[in-house]
Amino acid sequence: MSAIAKTPQPPYYAVIFTSVRTEGDNGYEKMANEMVEKIFHQPGFLGVESVRDTAGIGITVSYWESLEAIENWKNYVRHREAQKLGQDLWYESFANRVCKVEKLGIFKIHDAK
Repeated sequence: MSAIAKTPQPPYYAVIFTSVRTEGDNGYEKMANEMVEKIFHQPGFLGVESVRDTAGIGITVSYWESLEAIENWKNYVRHREAQKLGQDLWYESFANRVCKVEKLGIFKIHDAK
């Protein structure tokens, strides 16, 4: 998996999942690996980017062709089980945001010296 998802020209959708993990694994890694395996086979899935820092704060952005594709993934039975475990066991706090990507921009960051 590439670090930066290769997405098509807009429009498409992004789901931004921000979370703070609880301590310990408690089956998290196994389920996370399973979800990564499953998501790549979901109709309408375009790609994913994910990072987590040493303090346990993570951001995962998944990209989708449509709101219907997002809803189908949200309601996928095994993903619902993962969501429940996340609420009960794996996350101290979390938030989901769904955005419509309408424009791509190229930005060059200049180093101020």
